[in-house]
Amino acid sequence: MTDSSASIDRHPVLDVRSLRVEFPGVRQPVAQEISFKLQRGQTLGIVGESGSGKSITSLAVMGLLPNPGQVTQGEVWFQEASEDRSILTDESTSVPSQPKDLLTLSPSQLAHYRGKQMAMIFQEPMSSLNPVFTIGYQLIEAIIQHQSISQAEARRRAVYLLQEVKLLPSDDQLREQYLTNQISINREFNQVSEREINQGINQQKLAWLERYPHQLSGGQLQRVMIAIAISCNPALLIADEPTTALDVTVQATILELLQELRDNRDMAMIFITHDLGIIAEIADTVAVMYKGKIVECQPILDLFQNPQHPYTKSLLACRPRLDRSAKILPTIADFMEERILPDGRIEIIEKISSKPVIKSEYPSVQLPNITSRPDPILAVHHLKVGFPIQGIFGEYQQEYNWAVNDISFSVYPGETLGLVGESGCGKSTLARTILRLIEPQQGSIKFQGQDITKLDGEKMQVLRRELQIVFQNPFSALNPRMNICDLIVEPLVIHRTLKNKIQRRERAEYLLNRVGLNLDFLKCYPHQLSGGQRQRVCIARALALNPKFIICDESVSALDVSIQAQVLNLLKELQSEFDLTYIFISHDLSVVKFMSDRIMVMNQGKIEEIDNADAIYQSPQTDYTRKLISSIPIGSIDRIKELADRRSTVRNS
Repeated sequence: MTDSSASIDRHPVLDVRSLRVEFPGVRQPVAQEISFKLQRGQTLGIVGESGSGKSITSLAVMGLLPNPGQVTQGEVWFQEASEDRSILTDESTSVPSQPKDLLTLSPSQLAHYRGKQMAMIFQEPMSSLNPVFTIGYQLIEAIIQHQSISQAEARRRAVYLLQEVKLLPSDDQLREQYLTNQISINREFNQVSEREINQGINQQKLAWLERYPHQLSGGQLQRVMIAIAISCNPALLIADEPTTALDVTVQATILELLQELRDNRDMAMIFITHDLGIIAEIADTVAVMYKGKIVECQPILDLFQNPQHPYTKSLLACRPRLDRSAKILPTIADFMEERILPDGRIEIIEKISSKPVIKSEYPSVQLPNITSRPDPILAVHHLKVGFPIQGIFGEYQQEYNWAVNDISFSVYPGETLGLVGESGCGKSTLARTILRLIEPQQGSIKFQGQDITKLDGEKMQVLRRELQIVFQNPFSALNPRMNICDLIVEPLVIHRTLKNKIQRRERAEYLLNRVGLNLDFLKCYPHQLSGGQRQRVCIARALALNPKFIICDESVSALDVSIQAQVLNLLKELQSEFDLTYIFISHDLSVVKFMSDRIMVMNQGKIEEIDNADAIYQSPQTDYTRKLISSIPIGSIDRIKELADRRSTVRNS
């Protein structure tokens, strides 16, 4: 080992000591006594609920705390590697400097580190990229900002980075694509000159650089953000919830990409998430945060095998899992309770009886055999929903992109039909078509034997009382100018079912209590509630008219694992009490399996397969379903050991 390497080993890339972050007017610090160390080539996972201090800690390290937040205590020691770290060569001359406390640096001095030595990937790539500039412009700008190179060289590196994050195909693949395209227009290999091939390849590269953010999918945008973050080969990469909004298949590819980049570049990485299943896929060590403190920090295998803190135990138990069946998920309240001490500090008390038990208060609907089944509450026959294709000059043609392509299925009273698939497969379009929010081109939708595609006006208005939907984003689904009481009774006002204000108020109070919120929330506004509380309000509003059928469209995908468990349990409890029938839509098969009696898998507007929930998991019939299942981060002990062995092999090689 060289002297420089030994120096790097003696000093961790990042050494955070007793960090404390406060906001004026907030009684408790948002982060306190935060301490951890991180070496090159290692990943520290930081896990916890929203508001636990995960992102604030990372922003404090980067010097990006929003005003008026400030670091009131602690040190953040960073080991800079002053080296010629070209991303295009295998040569790297390392001359490590002494660690520096980032909190003592001026803004101009700190700017030297941000982007070049430390980089950050944010949760929502669309809000992090400027929509009026091409991705090529924004990537080249990041390169030139920290490196003294020409515009042409920066463009060449930008192309290389897009290829490294596997957004742009390699040169060999681009060459093959170009030649294949030439053959399709009846040209032979010997008719295409090498110069023409190179021009074609360069045109394809330029086309990618000239794309705007709105022209890319969520997974592609996240890859652009990763390319910008690694453009100057940083020693530290912070990934703040980089896969939360992505499908499980895209999520799996992003996790694999981040691991590959970390190992190839020997970066240190902090990966922030609320999902311990994802953490198990990528982290070496995990720090669990709760209300601004690190309550537990262990190597990943030790954390899963022997969690010490009751909060960690509850997070592990709250996750729906494919490899076990549960009727009701454990929640944080099953494992711990809080006690406020006289000095204002919070004491956590572990419940002695807390065990990750599988409860079964609400049994699944057992559908009788086909010959004795009741009539379906919903029957969809040969449904087609398409959107016209826009021509070159903006006109709409007679051809359609079929979002829902000739599908048929039935839903029976009291059951939950899970609907799973990747983004763009037609799940939400199908849901909105069932509710007649989108008009179908062909087919029929029968609710309780009545074809609702033929209803209009007042008849359709009456039917809407029986059909409700809970949307993915509760904040955008609630009017910010209305208080919670008015939001819940709004359906009653529109449908004129309860004209007496006192009766409407009583109905709101009952529903709010039923979804687990106290009456103090009636006078609150949506912005004063957390994400889980807002989603409970949306559920209460959906129940206001006593519907028979509710569609839950990605209604828990944006929630923390613990809050998600509470909402899923609530939906099952309400189903039993109100005799509800659900269509439960999600891209996460583990959540769908927990909720559903049967599962329908959609792909590109068509049904891949539909069967009992356990059968779908145990013996999937199609390659697409198998791919969905294999992409879900399981977080099992065997999986963690497998990943640890793989990491050890990579490091040794």
